[in-house]
Amino acid sequence: MKLKGTSFEKKRGPAGKTAPSASRMDFLLQRCGIRLSGAQLEPLWRYHQLLRQFDAELNLTRIHNFENMVVKLYADSILPALQYPQLPSPLLDLGTGPGMPGIPLKIFRPDLHILLAESRQQRVHFLKTVVEELNLPGLDVIERGIAPDFDKPVAGVITRAVEPIADTLKRVSGCLKKNGLVIFMKGPRCDEEMAQAARDCCDDYALAEDIAYQIPQTPHRRRLICYRRRVAAFKATQAPDPPSPYRIREIESESNPVFKDLKKLLTGRGVKKGGKTLICGRRLVAEAMRCAPERCRAWIGSGDRHEPPAEAPYEMEWLQLSPQLFGQLDLFGTRTPILLYDLPEIPAWDAGNAAPGCSLLIPFQDPENVGAVIRSAAAFAVERIVLLAESANPFHPKAIRASAGTVLSANLYAGPSLKDLRGNLPVVALAASGRPIANFAFPESFCLLPGMEGPGLDSRWLDNAVSIPMAEDVESLNAATATAITLYEWRRQRKGE
Repeated sequence: MKLKGTSFEKKRGPAGKTAPSASRMDFLLQRCGIRLSGAQLEPLWRYHQLLRQFDAELNLTRIHNFENMVVKLYADSILPALQYPQLPSPLLDLGTGPGMPGIPLKIFRPDLHILLAESRQQRVHFLKTVVEELNLPGLDVIERGIAPDFDKPVAGVITRAVEPIADTLKRVSGCLKKNGLVIFMKGPRCDEEMAQAARDCCDDYALAEDIAYQIPQTPHRRRLICYRRRVAAFKATQAPDPPSPYRIREIESESNPVFKDLKKLLTGRGVKKGGKTLICGRRLVAEAMRCAPERCRAWIGSGDRHEPPAEAPYEMEWLQLSPQLFGQLDLFGTRTPILLYDLPEIPAWDAGNAAPGCSLLIPFQDPENVGAVIRSAAAFAVERIVLLAESANPFHPKAIRASAGTVLSANLYAGPSLKDLRGNLPVVALAASGRPIANFAFPESFCLLPGMEGPGLDSRWLDNAVSIPMAEDVESLNAATATAITLYEWRRQRKGE
């Protein structure tokens, strides 16, 4: 396989730094004690390129620095094969995510048959792309979460997942053969998990290896914990009450730190600081889980009612709150489970880019107005939705609900504050003193600026303002409603209707 545009020569990047390249990757791996042939280095470099290519869209990894990716992702995935050369085959990579440790392991040990188990469909698509591109025989994708009902026989399981050891041992009980091996890639502090596994699973599993090691030339310490299966795998029909495939956490106290963090997400400041939000309502939760399962972090319910649906990613936690605590989070009284959701990043708005179409500038401080106007902007195909610094957080639970979920996929940009808006911007403002909107021709490229709730508009924008005629005894329209009417008129003109 020949890679287009691939160079195995070292290049110099900015400030004399060595730029990412296959040869640089080889140097870093050798420093970790890993030596690859050219036939191995080439597919690993191609895998790296695919990971970087798809990461922006699919959020595949939180590690983006090249050297950290090589050391903490690829070397870390390969080192178990050096610490424990007798890896079993077929080997199931449980919760592989973007393909680790399974894909680097397969490249390093082509003799292994590796199964990549992943339930999130966007990541499944990425894994299938990698498998097709690399063309490595004996590398297959399992398109589902693994639970006791999964009964495809395997000789071993390997996992980097954070799930407790005992839960994983139970999860693979339907597929792991007798004398099969479960290999956990853990950090140094896992003795409590091992003690729990010894109590819960001693009849079925025995500890086979506990290997402490360090990624060479780094401070990162690791442990390879291996358990051997004492008994044969059983069919799911033999288990009348299989354990839940989700990691369950019961929360009954207001002083619980997890609950405290969840409660902070009821404010815009908490959402911004935590990088997460709460999605409420059966339809919105289902839509978020369908469109972006990789962002779904926890299923929050009242007690053990309403188990997560079958299509939910099994890496999610199931937080079972007492009814009183759940009621504090259930802002809208839906009495249905709430989703803890990772926020996407909002890119900065380039005010100097005079792109055609409408840039909607949002200064609203009420999250429901922000959600409502984003919903209207999406409905009228606004090209850019710019959240000014004064704006309420668009991912506040109230904003998400008011937007009917459109905020999760809208073209959002982070803009400056009102006072920092450049005076030469092509702004069309909304004000009661402006010319009637029916007599106004919208320019090809412009920024639509409604006034803030209460204070309204700064006087510097009034010279190019439009107004919406109303009955004389009505002082003003709701800001989000006025914006929606203006966007409708702009869209009508644009279509020539």
